[in-house]
Amino acid sequence: MSSKLLRRSLLLPAMIVAALHVYIGVRLLPALPGPLVFHTLGALWLVASSLLIPSALMARRLSTGWADRLSWIGMLAMGFFSSLLILTLARDIFLLVAALTGWQPAGLGADSAVTVVLLALAVSAIGFFNARRTARVVRVEVPIAGLPDAFQGFTIAQISDIHVGPTIKRPYLDRIVDRVNALKPDAIAVTGDLVDGSVRELSAHTAPFGRLAARHGAYVVTGNHEYYSGAEPWIAELRRLGLTVLMNEHVVVTRGQASLVLGGVTDFTAGGFIESHRSDPARALAGAPANASARVLFAHQPRSAPAAAAAGFDLQLSGHTHGGQFWPWNLFVPMQQPYVHGLKRHERMWIYVSRGTGYWGPPKRFGAPSEITLVRLVRG
Repeated sequence: MSSKLLRRSLLLPAMIVAALHVYIGVRLLPALPGPLVFHTLGALWLVASSLLIPSALMARRLSTGWADRLSWIGMLAMGFFSSLLILTLARDIFLLVAALTGWQPAGLGADSAVTVVLLALAVSAIGFFNARRTARVVRVEVPIAGLPDAFQGFTIAQISDIHVGPTIKRPYLDRIVDRVNALKPDAIAVTGDLVDGSVRELSAHTAPFGRLAARHGAYVVTGNHEYYSGAEPWIAELRRLGLTVLMNEHVVVTRGQASLVLGGVTDFTAGGFIESHRSDPARALAGAPANASARVLFAHQPRSAPAAAAAGFDLQLSGHTHGGQFWPWNLFVPMQQPYVHGLKRHERMWIYVSRGTGYWGPPKRFGAPSEITLVRLVRG
């Protein structure tokens, strides 16, 4: 996309962001107590924030060392603005209800305005801590009918949606890889959205992926952000690091006479970027042993579930949703995806949706903690 087209595409969102900042200023600043200097500083912050947020989204196009710094500042501003906006809306609803019911205690406007600002700061601080700490391990047992002894307790460590990029670098990924390897899983699944940026920009920071180690291998499937960042160069880079990229294909794990199929599909939207990458769960299972003990699919988006169930998979491991990442955006995820997080049943197939191991955009997680998932297959 040319710089001119990019500016045009961002103009309307930037205007909307600016208008929402004006709304916050009009509704909060006059109600806040304190000297004029506080109101002036608040107004200056709102102006700066309205400029920083769209600038952060464009920062990747800068080749200077300021790109990451601008992303950091802008994304922090976005996280705080998001909470401030929602709480300002909530305050207006609260004040409307109070006026309609005739409940008007002294200082209600000022006290509620201060509460909004303090809550927004608290939520942003907690969300930042949650996003930047190393993801906790979530253990999930999935019952598989007729699972033989050879695969009883087979473990798959799943990581997803790390988004190595402007604010997530090598040290963050190193901690994730260390924690995954410490679990000593039988297999590892990286279910998409590994990166936000090009191989040239991020190869030094994604190198820790090459340290992922499991008895039966480490596997990757593409997410939508790989296609935003250049999927084909990233597929080549991940293979260079020693990971197995599953492109609508499968591998067979054997233990004695028993076998387990691990399949992987490209992102649900991949065909819109590269026609030959069109996601196809049926193709991923083609030629697999008919008597396999279980068939597990790695698919970035939960939307792959209907096709995966129809193809004959027993379990699908997905990510993409981030569990909503922070309230209230989790309420909107079901508008696009059939499942938001956790273990669910889709017809005869199980699907587990990870909340993600990193984050996208604002370094903020609130009500949707990041996770490293250890899936254990058990006889159902």
